Amino acid sequence: MPRLFTALEIPRNAALSLSLLRGGLPGARWIDVENYHITLRFIGDVDGRTADEVVNRLDRIDREEFQISLTGIGSFGSKKPHSVWAGVSPSPAMNALQGEIERICQRIGLPPDPRRFTPHVTLARLKSSRLDDVVEYLSSRGNFHTMPFTVSRFVLLSSKESVGGGPYLTEEVFPLSEPVGSYAGADLHGETLL
Repeated sequence: MPRLFTALEIPRNAALSLSLLRGGLPGARWIDVENYHITLRFIGDVDGRTADEVVNRLDRIDREEFQISLTGIGSFGSKKPHSVWAGVSPSPAMNALQGEIERICQRIGLPPDPRRFTPHVTLARLKSSRLDDVVEYLSSRGNFHTMPFTVSRFVLLSSKESVGGGPYLTEEVFPLSEPVGSYAGADLHGETLL
């Protein structure tokens, strides 16, 4: 069974902005642009019955679309960095969605995620990068940010066992609803257009 995880997709414009951060760091293995995402919950290797139950429960989530932007970059692994990432603007709606997914996973018997939710987009995995090189890379790109974008769905992705970084396959798509009062048939004053 492939490894499963829930994620937010990165739209094309934001992904192109992220791609401009590639390069300039010796020892980095850069993530392919089409594999950029924000992991909400790593589920792991589960049997088919558990995977079906996860999909069934995730399909019941009823939350509204929200906006986020990507901002700043950093690294994981303070003395021996193992990855560099782009940060995500604070979003109570994103945190609430992630929390609901975590509760669903625990209710169906999956162990709690031991890591604190730190929303980010992994840009590169580091194998032999020197700390000084990572510090220099981060300091020269620290003012990175994208325009805000709307998150209209989340997805269930799968990956084959590897060292990480894709390729990922979209297994299921879970749409978020439009905010109340913002539908195509209303004008600026909220009146219905016929």
